[in-house]
Amino acid sequence: MKEAQFPPALLEQLRRQSTCVVATAVESFHLRSPNTGFTDSSVRCLFPDCPTVIGYAVTAKIKSAAPGLSGIAPDYWQPDWWKAIQAVPAPRIAVVEDEDNPPGLGAFVGEVHANILRALGCVALVTNGAVRDLPDVDSCGFQMFAGNVAVSHAYAHLSGFGETVEVGHLRIRPGELLLGDRHGVVSIPAEIAAEVPGVAREILERRHFVVGLCRSQDFSIERLEAAQKDFKLLEQHRAAQPNASSKRGEL
Repeated sequence: MKEAQFPPALLEQLRRQSTCVVATAVESFHLRSPNTGFTDSSVRCLFPDCPTVIGYAVTAKIKSAAPGLSGIAPDYWQPDWWKAIQAVPAPRIAVVEDEDNPPGLGAFVGEVHANILRALGCVALVTNGAVRDLPDVDSCGFQMFAGNVAVSHAYAHLSGFGETVEVGHLRIRPGELLLGDRHGVVSIPAEIAAEVPGVAREILERRHFVVGLCRSQDFSIERLEAAQKDFKLLEQHRAAQPNASSKRGEL
């Protein structure tokens, strides 16, 4: 299935939000279970101080524990994959599933491959496998989310590309819209992407109100309960509106 392409202005609005707020916003549409749609703790952000990244997924699968068919170690030179990457709209995020069990023996992406991906319009890598050359990759402005760090590339080689992959218990299709920051990576369903920024703003307003109340000298459990009731009334009002979206604006 071909994924939707969105205007740059919308992508920038989404990129300015944290993955936490976006995950809550997406959850409010009830399109998927609350325990799906994001990477788990097996995949972590390597450069937490880098700006939030957003992009369309370009997928691949790799192995590193044993030689591939070419016998070359590592086998980075894959023009067919590079062409497939550029067939997906920019900005792009490379999503690489390490098929070894356990994954992460050798690093498929280090300084060289990070720069190749960056030159191909990728802003980040998401993998359940290993990466290396962290200072060099960090200095070029390329973000990485990975399962671990490794010393060697071992027998790293591409075993497939352009198909659905699973990284950190998140299943990702080619072309799917992804948002990543220091917390991890969340996928944004195409059918609600345009509505997510507005819902995110409402969630932030509610968060700020509750936090402000908790920090004020006038705080009381009664006022906190009253705020909760107001939020619920607002949700009920929205749900009763004709043609209303399924926005909930949870905290």
